[in-house]
Amino acid sequence: MEYRRCGGTFAGVEIDWSRLRAAATEVAGRAYAPYSALRVGAAGLTPDGRVVLGCNVENASYGLTLCAECGLVSALHASGGGTLVGVSVVAADGAPLLPCGRCRQLLLETGGPGLLIDTASGPCALAELLPSAFTGGDLEARRSRDA
Repeated sequence: MEYRRCGGTFAGVEIDWSRLRAAATEVAGRAYAPYSALRVGAAGLTPDGRVVLGCNVENASYGLTLCAECGLVSALHASGGGTLVGVSVVAADGAPLLPCGRCRQLLLETGGPGLLIDTASGPCALAELLPSAFTGGDLEARRSRDA
């Protein structure tokens, strides 16, 4: 299946990327980033039009730091669940940031391979950013039957 350059529409939903990026920029200002000083915000759009937000929350141990996308997915589930059709992740200056590998995997479960991610060069399907992804189907196929 071809996902590249899906434009501003995914799953029949028109995505206003400037609105989504503005929401992500606003929530980046509420991030807790005393160690890196890199405030990150994430905004996701659901098929029913909800905009869900998340920001990074750092911890002195770094390994316990939560990326903005983690907050976004948590807020999605806390607000009633569902799926995402578009996600914008930005630094406090409003410039797009690509999700890290861990967050790409997390986002895969909320929107699938066709989930559109805001990039500096335009929307890009998650399948391009996370090729050959590990999914729940892999777990089912490889699960030990005698465990």
